[in-house]
Amino acid sequence: MNSPPGSAVAITADEWQRAVASIEEAGTVCLACHVSPDGDALGSMLAFAQALRVLGKPFTASFGDAFVVPRILRFLPGLDLLTDPGDFPAEPDVMVTFDAASRDRLGSLAPNARKAREVIVLDHHASNTRFGTTHLVDPGAAATAAVTERLIDRLGVSLTHDMALGLYVGLVTDTGSFKYATTTPEVHALAGRLLATGIRPELVAREVWDRAPFGYLPVLSAALGRATLEPDVAGGLGMVWTTVTRADRAAYSLPYDLLEGVIDVVRRTDEAEVAVVFKEDDEGAWQVSTRSKGRVDVGMACVALGGGGHPTAAGFTLHGEVRHAVERLRELLAEIEVVTRT
Repeated sequence: MNSPPGSAVAITADEWQRAVASIEEAGTVCLACHVSPDGDALGSMLAFAQALRVLGKPFTASFGDAFVVPRILRFLPGLDLLTDPGDFPAEPDVMVTFDAASRDRLGSLAPNARKAREVIVLDHHASNTRFGTTHLVDPGAAATAAVTERLIDRLGVSLTHDMALGLYVGLVTDTGSFKYATTTPEVHALAGRLLATGIRPELVAREVWDRAPFGYLPVLSAALGRATLEPDVAGGLGMVWTTVTRADRAAYSLPYDLLEGVIDVVRRTDEAEVAVVFKEDDEGAWQVSTRSKGRVDVGMACVALGGGGHPTAAGFTLHGEVRHAVERLRELLAEIEVVTRT
């Protein structure tokens, strides 16, 4: 099978062969995606779990820390295949990770990965630390789902509707519904293959983007009401930032995992190249989302703050005061080279 353009260099033939052989020879395969999974992480893992089921290969699939599937992803097929992380094998023979750029992103399953005999890392983050023994890491891929689809194909499994749905959710969420610069002809070709299994894209869009309880509206209003525009940041390209507090959510009993879309509203600001949203979780930590329109690498800034991601979409966790993090972001964005576009 030929690899998509831009993929052959990122993942060698030897790595593909080693990954396939390890999975085929394993008695049980243990799957894990990153904590607080998004559509790409969970969708990819569930699709692969279903492929293993077709192969008749025993498996365990889970994710660490708060073992709660985000509400917007509870329509995904295969959720019944998930196992509580407390029941995950302590020393896996073969472990496959999805969309985790570092071992730490596996949360409470990081020690399991450290003790595994073989760790196959599936990812598309340029910041991946290559913490495994086999690395199916393609920074040129639009989503981990694209890498997962290639591995499923190499295992000789034909895509079912349910496998394709998980992969499609990963693809559309990580491309912003095909809005981001990562959307290539190959991405659309993959989407076409997935849709050919009978997926209804309008139903996926409704579940992922187009529904929320009424309480989301006043919480969003509060966040937008305190939004701050700093036009001099990032060499004069501008930054807009805001916060969503626990108190905001508590007033309307709004779960934390429904805040994912706030950044997509804030980033529309014409006067700001960079958008930042600080979201206070149930434990009092701030989960920080950043976005760039393409001229500033926010991934570099987030890595410096202990996080990671892509040049145009990244994040980090803050256990401190927002004002200090904003000050540090100003400094980091001043140091990052600006991409000039005509």
